[in-house]
Amino acid sequence: MKKLSLKLRRDIKESKGQFLAIMLVIAVGAFFYAGLITISSDLNNYTENYFEEHNLADFNVHYSEITESEISPMKAIEGINHLEGRYTFDASQYVDGYRASLKVHSIPQDNQINTIAVTSGTIPTSAEDILLDSRYGEAHDYTVGDRITIETDEGSFDFEISGFGENVEHAFNIEDPSLVLPDHHTYGVAYIHEDRIEEMAGGFYYNEVMVDAKEGYDTNQIGNAIEDYSEGLPYLYLVNKERAVSYSAINVTINNNRLMSTVAPLILFMVAAVIIFLSMSRLIDSQRSQIGMMKALGMKDSKILLHYMGYPILAGVIGSIAGWLITAFTLVNVLHSVIEQTYSLPNFNLSVSFYTIFPSIIVSVVFGIIACYLSGRSILKERTAQALRPKPPRKMKKILVERIPGLWKRLSYGNKLILRNIFLNKKKAFASSIGVIVCVILLMTAFGFESSMQTIASQVNKVYQYDIKVDYKEEISPETVNLPPNVDNYFVSDTIPVEFAGFTNENNASLIITEKENNLIQFFDDQHNKIALEDTGVMVPKSFADIYDISEGDTITMKLIGPEYQGQEIDMNVANISTQYTNPSFYTTPKYLSSFGVDYNPSSLLVRMNDGADIDGVQNDFEQDPAVDRVSDKRDMEQSIDNMMEQNNPVFIIFILCAVVLSFGAMYTISSINIYERTRELATLKVLGYQKNKINRIIFVENIILTLLAVLIALPISGLAYSFVVQALSSSNQQIPENLNLITIGITILLTFVLTVLSNLLLKRKMKKIDMIESLKSME
Repeated sequence: MKKLSLKLRRDIKESKGQFLAIMLVIAVGAFFYAGLITISSDLNNYTENYFEEHNLADFNVHYSEITESEISPMKAIEGINHLEGRYTFDASQYVDGYRASLKVHSIPQDNQINTIAVTSGTIPTSAEDILLDSRYGEAHDYTVGDRITIETDEGSFDFEISGFGENVEHAFNIEDPSLVLPDHHTYGVAYIHEDRIEEMAGGFYYNEVMVDAKEGYDTNQIGNAIEDYSEGLPYLYLVNKERAVSYSAINVTINNNRLMSTVAPLILFMVAAVIIFLSMSRLIDSQRSQIGMMKALGMKDSKILLHYMGYPILAGVIGSIAGWLITAFTLVNVLHSVIEQTYSLPNFNLSVSFYTIFPSIIVSVVFGIIACYLSGRSILKERTAQALRPKPPRKMKKILVERIPGLWKRLSYGNKLILRNIFLNKKKAFASSIGVIVCVILLMTAFGFESSMQTIASQVNKVYQYDIKVDYKEEISPETVNLPPNVDNYFVSDTIPVEFAGFTNENNASLIITEKENNLIQFFDDQHNKIALEDTGVMVPKSFADIYDISEGDTITMKLIGPEYQGQEIDMNVANISTQYTNPSFYTTPKYLSSFGVDYNPSSLLVRMNDGADIDGVQNDFEQDPAVDRVSDKRDMEQSIDNMMEQNNPVFIIFILCAVVLSFGAMYTISSINIYERTRELATLKVLGYQKNKINRIIFVENIILTLLAVLIALPISGLAYSFVVQALSSSNQQIPENLNLITIGITILLTFVLTVLSNLLLKRKMKKIDMIESLKSME
């Protein structure tokens, strides 16, 4: 057994390039698995504990006004465990010359639902205290004990900061979905004591009820029961936990990473298995006489096979450990930074569990053993005397090209050798191409996703032609609105929160109403052609259309949310479907909305400035208007997209580097095996006086042809694979472009051929080292 171990080490040393390539492919698979499963499992475990510890509400029920006496009878609804009322309102704060928005909640007495995770200081204990979310406080350099002033419709109010913390309901702390990522400088969350409600609201009442449901009860039935109870109350709308922004966003992240942690490594381990199969076939064929001798000495077939299985087992173990270590020291830090910038999760840390190394080892070793068994079973079935003899040459057959009259005679001898080797070893050629095919798919997916992010960024300026959006406290009229100088064009609009009803998984959305002449918002179909807003129906974002299988001409039901609408449901015709990569919303016109008896009450103004106008100055003029509630600058949206790109760049770079490593490893191994299998043929050509460059050309052209065939096969598969990734990462609130552009395809193909040429250049040394005498004696 000791001698077999020495032989295994010698075999690995003699083919160290191939062994290293196999190990690298396995390392890339282990790298992806450990990183992606870590983020999904750690985030899932953390959020489960976090949501349970701080009792995330199962429902948030919104009213225009409700008292404690009206809330109490709701406790009798079957399935409700606990209820808490609170007062929620929007406020603003002027900091360093700009306006920041705050979502402010009162803290119920004996708070048990959506409790605060205090990071410093204390929860408010008096009417003068306020607690800020820690990210907002950090962005503005606040400390405990600082005094701040917030502005509301009722006036200005002073507070003293009692502490900082985070809340489960605002784990994805974002004000405007179009911003993609949170901006803690311009938006934050605050909590005040109940004793301050009467002063700020003009009376003591609540406008929101948090509901904690009992385990095992149907939440849909509870939600319906709450709505039935609220019929006589100024009820607005209800949001269950699954449809809450933070909860759904985190779960999408968890599920996407869990899916990718299974699919991507599995494909990579399969590529490694193919390379192992080719390598072991080459190794076992080269040691045919040694196997015959071992059989003659009485060694069992199982022991011989077990000896050769040590090769893929070592590659699987070493590769998995290497991939796990690289993940622990590089990828985890990158992923932790991404989560840190996206979500507000106190004391969340990513750490690679040691146990994540074992699935990679097990899968890679099992695949390797299967590949080794398939490559060695035929020779082990032979009799000892038969195994001691050289492998008989394959019977030559005419290939298709030879059957074409006149064509075969015109080809050079070198080209004939190339075509014969490819077509007479079709199965091996196809197996050799699998590694290249997977590499092309990975590269295409990586570059395609980067291109998709660029498309999302570029669409912001194409869709939104305005410079500033101004939200007013009350209804406005385009004729009487107070406009500062340098305004070139403007249109009014209104936004109604709606519930996308009539489907199993209902979703909240926004219905934007504006004139069809409004050219400050452009719409495009999935072919990037402009489409117009029409008076005959509603324009549906493609992200919703894809998930809910909506087509033009369909009828969809929307429940209007707001005190003035009383939960009115309207059946709307789908006039168009538009691609909206950021902030997907439903659009319709005042004329169409009025056909349902719904009034148009515009409260927002979209403004485009003259060329060269001072946008900051105009924005400041609007903010000085007491009727203005909020001013949004389109540059904030652009900055958010840029931040998202910057945040994701390290992930893209790592993905592309892994694809390049995998590509090079696969191509180098395949080319190396190709050279070995043709050693006698190449040595013969040397003896016949063939020049070195012509011999190199035979192998290198063959590799280029195999790469070309692999690319042609991979292109349609890459489109399907990319579509799968996009669909897995998309949601109703985020549409990712599926189209792969010609630049992405061109870069992928070019890089694939560059890697092929590079591997060919590195293999020139192998060609030079071919011993003509030994190679020609090998068949004796």
